Amino acid sequence: MGVRMNQALVLASESPRRRELLTQAGFDLTVCSAHVPEAESGDPRTLVLQNALAKANAVRTQYPDGMILGADTVVAVDGQVFGKPKDASDACRMLRLLSGRWHQVYTGVALIGPDGSPVTRCAVTDVHFVEMTQDEIATYISTGEPFDKAGAYAIQGRAGYFIDRISGSYSNVIGLPLATVREMMREYQASAMTDE
Repeated sequence: MGVRMNQALVLASESPRRRELLTQAGFDLTVCSAHVPEAESGDPRTLVLQNALAKANAVRTQYPDGMILGADTVVAVDGQVFGKPKDASDACRMLRLLSGRWHQVYTGVALIGPDGSPVTRCAVTDVHFVEMTQDEIATYISTGEPFDKAGAYAIQGRAGYFIDRISGSYSNVIGLPLATVREMMREYQASAMTDE
């Protein structure tokens, strides 16, 4: 059974990147910001799943009959979790640590339907940066692009210039693993049909 591409979905996130990805995929989207405190440290997989589920549950109170999607993304290198940088100095610190090496992008996704039972997944993508010079890092930070991005970069933006390899979902690095969302929707629909 396929996922209807005009499926109505409530996105528990203000992320313009997630909204754009889901809209391009054909979803009939309602966006509702989830104002919940987010965990910022710990095991990256546990962290993103916990935050994604908290966002979806928070929005579910406003849309009890809706299909709610929550997501959370972090970058991790050597077990150190990077969320969004607090300022230019923090962005510089993150980019220096990412320069010339592999890191992982984790996105937790939580889907809650009208019956209230969640389906959750975590997607992981490996990303490799070329060696960046201090001038390149400073110039990139001066564009303002890093400031609302996990790990202080946007692969679909100017940072794409510094990324030479990825292994895994490209859309995950943007903020939402679309193939994983499709898989979750199919699982949820199959479960709903079994319950009928």
